[in-house]
Amino acid sequence: MGRQGSPRSPRPGTINQEEKIGRRSLDSLSGNDLFLGRRIHGCELSKSQGSAKQYQSCGSSNNKFSYSLKKQQSWLRKNFKSIVLMISVTGFIFFLDSIMVTIFRSDSTTMVQDISRLSNVTLHKNKEAQVEASPVKMYSRLLNVASNSLAKNELKPNKMNFREERSSKSSSQWKPCADTNKALEMSRELSNGYIMVSANGGLNQQRVAICNAVAVAALLNATVVLPRFLYSNVWKDPSQFGDIYQEDGFIEYLKDGVHIVKDLPQHLKSTDKKNLSLVTDEELVKEAKPDDYIKHVLPLLKKHGMVHLFGFGNRLGFDPLPFDVQRLRCKCNFLQRLRCKCNFHALKFTPKIQEAGSLLVKRIRRFEKSHSRLDKALLGESMAKDSFKGDEEPLKYLALHLRFEEDMVAYSLCDFGGGETERKELQAYREDHFPLLLKRLKKSKPVSTEELRKTGKCPLTPEEATLVLAGLGFKRGTYIYLAGSQIYGGSSRMLPLTTLYPNLVTKEALLTPQELAPFKNFSSQLAALDFIACAASDVFAMTDSGSQLSSLVSGFRTYYGNGHAPTLRPNKKRLAAILSDSETIKWEIFEDRIRKMVEEGQKIRRRPYGRSIYRQPQCPECMCKF
Repeated sequence: MGRQGSPRSPRPGTINQEEKIGRRSLDSLSGNDLFLGRRIHGCELSKSQGSAKQYQSCGSSNNKFSYSLKKQQSWLRKNFKSIVLMISVTGFIFFLDSIMVTIFRSDSTTMVQDISRLSNVTLHKNKEAQVEASPVKMYSRLLNVASNSLAKNELKPNKMNFREERSSKSSSQWKPCADTNKALEMSRELSNGYIMVSANGGLNQQRVAICNAVAVAALLNATVVLPRFLYSNVWKDPSQFGDIYQEDGFIEYLKDGVHIVKDLPQHLKSTDKKNLSLVTDEELVKEAKPDDYIKHVLPLLKKHGMVHLFGFGNRLGFDPLPFDVQRLRCKCNFLQRLRCKCNFHALKFTPKIQEAGSLLVKRIRRFEKSHSRLDKALLGESMAKDSFKGDEEPLKYLALHLRFEEDMVAYSLCDFGGGETERKELQAYREDHFPLLLKRLKKSKPVSTEELRKTGKCPLTPEEATLVLAGLGFKRGTYIYLAGSQIYGGSSRMLPLTTLYPNLVTKEALLTPQELAPFKNFSSQLAALDFIACAASDVFAMTDSGSQLSSLVSGFRTYYGNGHAPTLRPNKKRLAAILSDSETIKWEIFEDRIRKMVEEGQKIRRRPYGRSIYRQPQCPECMCKF
């Protein structure tokens, strides 16, 4: 035995643990271990610091880590080819990309500019979408009440039938008779010359000008040349008479009252080019009397053999002669009858327009056969070309002429609830398009928008038109044909109407792009399609009684409708008074007041003195009593 405290000798047949550890540590540096170059754990170098138990724990950990790395090595060997293939494909893609960049380097600037431009367009559209996403509502509370009322009354019968015109007690029934030969024959004298007319405006202004030109030619015993249509930067339509109306039929139909030719004789064309016989609207007052033409135009006509009425429009009055002058009164009656015959009979749309118009009417009615004299007057034989579809009744529809274009809105000087954004937009539009209006406003006393609305001088918004229709009891399922130009404010302004009346259609929705293609960029021909769809409707509603289309359509319906083609005319002044109580008024009271307002404007009356025969043809010169 050794001394106490001396180191104990190892047992025979065993290996010293420290020596074993030392050997392993040296082996790890020999280059045969897989972990060459890795960081050596402290436990592997603790020759004298750790116990055997501690080392066994560390060794176990190392064995697990070694096993994990061996698994990774095995996975790498198995997937080596896939990894190499992936790297190759990626490298090839980068190679192709570098080639493409080199090829198109010269066009890089242009591409960047195009992308920037497209981005700007997209941003602009997004801004527009954001603007349209916030609908403008002036009568939110009343709209909600109207919506609830429509939902409750969907299955109930109509409270009142607006399918019939309402006759006043003092009026009689009338029937068309302007096409009879009675009082149309005039004494045949040598012609005093030729009258040329250049009409301005859109389709309906031109129509009035044509009828007035025919009357003036008959008054002055002159031959009228088929009217020309002036090109307008507003309408941008190069259409001429023969593009819209049937020339030969027009000449033939009026031959008993006035002589019409298609062109000016050759020997007078030089006179026209020199403007020797030019008469402008500045030389003729609005609603001029026949006497004005006899005094100022007839001498020029006899001198040059022709007169060119330039920019001719509403320059002939309707009842301008004193009734005590019997001879002149007879002449005036003849002119009235001739104008009625021209407007209601002689002016027939071209077959191309009639056929497209008949498609509109057929598709909204879901019916392929004409069923009234009004249809035949508008569409000729085009409604009878296709086969008859079953025995079902045609679908009833309402046509709405909604006048809320930007130019009209800006010119009115009214406020429509759009806030500062709206005010800036409309003011900018006035500065660009109505400088004379702004100049005149600076010299006059300003009128508040509230006063303008109270006096009925503000165009009805789509929201107000919606409330009128709801107040009249038209149900949510009513089919509505919308006529008119682009609405100011777009879909956000139209939201009240499209929400309460989802069955809203336009010519763009009813006709295919191929069917509309012949009329593209011809605003007057497109307006003719609106004219047909509105005139043929079961009920026609307008928002502005002063518009030419509304006036002519309502007159056409009165002339041919036989009392079954009602027109609804809101009184803007009375409507403004009703809507001023929008926050408190009960729906039943609102309905009652709206109905009374429309019923008053719906009554048939004999044409008052001086009023348009195109809008109100109930007079002996146009229609006959029975």
